[in-house]
Amino acid sequence: MKILIIGANGTIGKKLTPQLAKQHEIITAGRNSGEVRVDISSEESIKEMFQQVKNIDACICIAASGPLDNFSTLTEKQLLEDFKGKLFGQMNLVLIGQEYLNNNGCFTLTSGVFADIPYKGVTGGAIISGGLHSFVLSASIELPRGLRINVVSPSMVEDSVADFGYLFPGLKAVSMKELVDAYEKTINENITGQILRVY
Repeated sequence: MKILIIGANGTIGKKLTPQLAKQHEIITAGRNSGEVRVDISSEESIKEMFQQVKNIDACICIAASGPLDNFSTLTEKQLLEDFKGKLFGQMNLVLIGQEYLNNNGCFTLTSGVFADIPYKGVTGGAIISGGLHSFVLSASIELPRGLRINVVSPSMVEDSVADFGYLFPGLKAVSMKELVDAYEKTINENITGQILRVY
């Protein structure tokens, strides 16, 4: 398969990309790195990316993250800004990308554990992840031409504990292998509309 990975140079991407490259042709994309440049907060940038890459069988997005927030001062403006990348950006990859992926291609998005497990300081991230889950469920029955869509919802990975573990005491970290396996499953198995929780 020819797979477009957006965010290939991030924490997850650095492990996922070489694993998938063992069996598939990989095209990497990112805002500051990769073979193709893309800012997923921009519809125009997404369109330009899909126009550059041809005959894509799969699109995996592991770019963008929901920043921490302070509930007591949280505003609509801040939420909308936070949603622009990880929520609307990933949805636009599908809404725009459905015109470009090959028949029977697949999309894999990335949400997160806070859709299901509440922690302080992640209200925006929780809404983003929950919204992505609902979007994937709906999109899976709407996409044409046999296109599939799934979302991987990871907890904090072991590789990130040193940097972020103190923010989420008691949150179980998962191995990178478990997480990579979940992304591979969305590529290798004929599944759609699935939320693959790696908690």
